[in-house]
Amino acid sequence: MSNLIKTEWFKLRKDRSFRVLSWMLITAAVLYPLLEFGNASLPTVEDYYLNNVLGIHSDIVKLIPSILAGFFITSEYSMGTMKSIASSGKNRIQIYFAKLTMFAVGAIFISIILPIFMTGASAIFFGFTDMPDIAFYLQTVGIIMLYAAAFASIMAIFATIFTDSGKTIGFLLLFFLLVDWPLQVLASKVPFFEPIVNHSIFKLVYDIVRFNELDHSEVITLVTVPILTFLLSGILGSLIFRNKEIK
Repeated sequence: MSNLIKTEWFKLRKDRSFRVLSWMLITAAVLYPLLEFGNASLPTVEDYYLNNVLGIHSDIVKLIPSILAGFFITSEYSMGTMKSIASSGKNRIQIYFAKLTMFAVGAIFISIILPIFMTGASAIFFGFTDMPDIAFYLQTVGIIMLYAAAFASIMAIFATIFTDSGKTIGFLLLFFLLVDWPLQVLASKVPFFEPIVNHSIFKLVYDIVRFNELDHSEVITLVTVPILTFLLSGILGSLIFRNKEIK
């Protein structure tokens, strides 16, 4: 298993799509705060972190790693790499979890670019006064990492089902862009699904920005749900991969 992890780590570091996406986000994160200089007054770093960084983090967590999934996972099926790995005699479940683990690492790295680089750039541009509370900052960044891994585990399932990078990327982008509305309708129309939807990562990811307003039980739910999602999705994805005919 450790050799599989090392192999996937090497692939992630060398993956061109991962590097391009990362540098694009870093560039955007550093330059975006400059737009505030066109306003009458500059925001505090704390307000900027709450309204701009955390305000858009959910889209970054869901959408950008979807592109990485198409290249880092699905492309290996079309290139025949996955067939070679699967036919090497290694345990398929271990292969899947090694791939999922490194993909989750890539998704986590992508997800924390804005909280780190955009917050740092805003502090340099606006001044280091009125910084966000360090405990709140670290807690929210940590939770963002959990949700990045949870969403990555769902992306990995679809990346395993599809064998074409374009189909994977297109489906995942549409799915995560449109999934909120049908879930809201389902929760309002079918009372049985309401607690399920309200306690899913699709709903809870929007509560990160109001972390300080949550009570103890809500914080536990906010932390526990993405961990369980990652584990359950990982098991489901590994079973799909184990029974998948790889061409």
